[in-house]
Amino acid sequence: MQRTDLLLQQAERKILILDGAMGTMIQRYSLTEADFRNASLADVSKPLKGNNDLLSITRPDIIKEIHEAYLAVGSDIIETNTFSSTSIAQADYGLEHLAYSLNVEAAKVAVEAAAHYSALTPDQPRFVAGAIGPTNRTASLSPDVNDPGYRAITFDQLVEAYAEQVNGLLDGGVDILLIETVFDTLNAKAALFGIQEVFEQRGIPLAPSEGGIPIMVSGTITDASGRTLSGQTTEAFLISISHVPLFSVGLNCALGAKELRPYLRVLAEEAPFLVSVYPNAGLPNEFGAYDQGPQEMKEQIEEFLDQNWVNILGGCCGTTPDHIKLIAETAGSYAPRKVVLQETEE
Repeated sequence: MQRTDLLLQQAERKILILDGAMGTMIQRYSLTEADFRNASLADVSKPLKGNNDLLSITRPDIIKEIHEAYLAVGSDIIETNTFSSTSIAQADYGLEHLAYSLNVEAAKVAVEAAAHYSALTPDQPRFVAGAIGPTNRTASLSPDVNDPGYRAITFDQLVEAYAEQVNGLLDGGVDILLIETVFDTLNAKAALFGIQEVFEQRGIPLAPSEGGIPIMVSGTITDASGRTLSGQTTEAFLISISHVPLFSVGLNCALGAKELRPYLRVLAEEAPFLVSVYPNAGLPNEFGAYDQGPQEMKEQIEEFLDQNWVNILGGCCGTTPDHIKLIAETAGSYAPRKVVLQETEE
């Protein structure tokens, strides 16, 4: 696994830069329903506009342009356009059968873009993270307020869907698997279990230090309570997933950099893994848009760098190549956080 070794070497040398938002960039293209269809999707009765993951098949040129925009401004890692590419999430559109191929094709588009930029900058190899979103179902909470014990999904169903996604991402050539925007840790544990099953079937070591595909996990703190949607504190979230030899653990989405500060500090002080953070461009306004510009976001993120809290840095909702460019330039003057393994008492 030479790519894994190269990634580990780069992580020791520098703060790795993730890309920014995919949805924000797609909105700039003002796409129509036709952009989300091809010949094989012409007869699908449900509207498909807004199913952005489909664009990896119907408009791969757009997705590649977005990847390249982030690579051009310094991203070391780009994420595949697969946030909702599980059979569970695609069921809303009646496209469950496309889950595997969506992941394969999205990975290929990203890998091609990353390979091109790796060739342009041999001293800065680029990597592709297979994005694994939380799905639109939660294993810990009931969607029915009148039936608290009801669940719309089972753990085994989640494992099966995640395993299918992971197989597609690996077959498409990703370097990393990124379980992101975790609002329910039980969903994340199902994803981790699915990954472990796939690795075992494929003979892939679980630990990146042994040549395995690196696994990143990124949770989301939903509000000022400092908890995930399913009620866990940052520390509890970390403990819940620390049984797996992760490449990194971190936070993304829901909040801006300023609001994430106390929760990121917990991870920086306690995580036995690399720490990642990719905040939103501030908090959304009354129209759901993000107004925080690159300079303001950079100033807030610089505190994370001053405190030596991060190893991997990027942007989530509302961020653009302009945000990532400034973040990359700023991070270049700082050393990555050193991982300190916690001593256990006998």
